[in-house]
Parts: sequence; C-alpha cells; structure tokens
Amino acid sequence: MESYQHFSTIAKNYTEVRTLDLDPILYIKNKIRNLPKIEMVEVGCGDGRYSLELIRALGSKLHLHCIDTNPEMIKYLQVLFARNKINNFKTTKASAENLPVEDNSVDCVITLNAIHHFKLSEFLEEASRILIDDGYLFIYTRLQSQNLNHIFGKYFPLFRQKETRLYELNELEDILNGISNLQIQSIESFRYERCRDMNRLIHQAQHHHYSTFSLYSEKEFEQSLNEFKQNLKMNFKESKNIKWTDEYSLLVINKPKQNIINEPARISPQTGSNPQLIVVK
Repeated sequence: MESYQHFSTIAKNYTEVRTLDLDPILYIKNKIRNLPKIEMVEVGCGDGRYSLELIRALGSKLHLHCIDTNPEMIKYLQVLFARNKINNFKTTKASAENLPVEDNSVDCVITLNAIHHFKLSEFLEEASRILIDDGYLFIYTRLQSQNLNHIFGKYFPLFRQKETRLYELNELEDILNGISNLQIQSIESFRYERCRDMNRLIHQAQHHHYSTFSLYSEKEFEQSLNEFKQNLKMNFKESKNIKWTDEYSLLVINKPKQNIINEPARISPQTGSNPQLIVVK
C-alpha cells in the first residue's frame, strides 16, 4: 500500500526526478533486432519513460503492451505517447502476478527497475506462460550489493536498512532455477559515472524519487535529509561536483523449446559481457 500511494503521489513528476539510462534499451534492441515483428509486454511500465525509448529504438515493428498497477502512472504514459504521436501500444492496469495476456503469445517480456515491487516467483511463472518458445525475458535491476555504493546508499542515513526489497544475484538465480522453462542466458553489467549538483540530489530526495524514501517516517526522513547534506559537505569539496558510480544488472532470460532446456547458467556481473560505461552529467 505504501508503494502504491508513493507512485500515485509522484506520478506527475516522476520523469523529472528520475534518471533514464539508455544502455539497457540499446542492448535489448541489438539482442532482438532480427525479429521481423515484436510483440512485447513491459511490466511495471510506470509513466512510460522507458517505454518511449523502447518504441524509439525498435520502431514500427514493435507493438508494446504497457502494464502497471497504478492508474496515475498509466495516465501519464498515455499523455506522453499522445504527445509523441505514438499509437503502436496499448495499456492495461494489472498486476505483475496476473498478466492479462494469452499463453505463448509474446516475443519479449521486459521489466526495468521494478521487480522489487513484485511477488517474483509468481511474476516469473506468468512471464513464462505468455512467452513463445525462444522468447526473451529481460530484467533490469539494481542488486542489493550494488545499492550499497549508490550515493544514497553511502551517504543517506537508513537508506540501506530501509531498502530490503532488492535481490542479490544468487537469490535471483535460485528463484529462476525453480521456474522449469526459463533459463538464464547471460547477466550483463552496467556502470554509470554520475555527476550531480548537491541541490539536485536534495531535490530528488525531497520528491521521493526512490520508493525507498516512502518507507521513512516523516521525522526519520527530515533528520536523515539533514545528515545527508552534512555527509555530502564533508566528503565532497565541490557541492556542484558530487561524483559516484551507479551499477545495475540486466538478466537475459530465454524460454527454450521444451526439449532443449540445458543446465542454467550461473554468471556473475563481473564475468559476464564487458561492462558498459556511460558518463551522465
């Protein structure tokens, strides 16, 4: 309920306070570029900031079914797509655990920065159900260990303790191993060198750009925000030049034909394909 209220409240300003990274979209584009037509379901689409980039990357051969539990987020997605004159999509209010999609009907399922809001095993079963044979599931997420090195994980009090919903890689592998007809094909690592003005970081926190902040009481948040400001002043010489490295992982999961399922891959982010680096200012 806290998460639902958070996204209803932030929907109008979500794109303005969040960072959008194109690297996973470009990776997915290259992975499925040879498909003549693409039926894709995006689960946890939010306000459509990544949905728009998927359509820009894949063009008219993509038909995108955008699914989210929050009607306010869906409303802003529809406004965004209307503004950009996009019509090769549809939206549905539904949960990740009960997707209103026919069996064996889509080429790809994708979810970006959202699995910590799902009942994961149930979502994976649903993704497996709706994918065609040789279809792909792409899961882009920050791991729990990657969260520790984030600017808020390092310097915003209680952020690590409050955010217990993220997974570690071995947890994701174990859960996926329990889904009989899904197989991890690879795990890709993404690193982003960030640089922000301190005022921008404070603005983002005040607008609860991460749902983690909705887990704070009002008193906890105000006290932590004040300590965050002090921590930044102590650890960075220039308030306009706060630097850190963000890390994310992309799980590339295949639904093989039933008679050719192999042993699941176990690939750490450090030993997967070469990390991609992007500098965001």
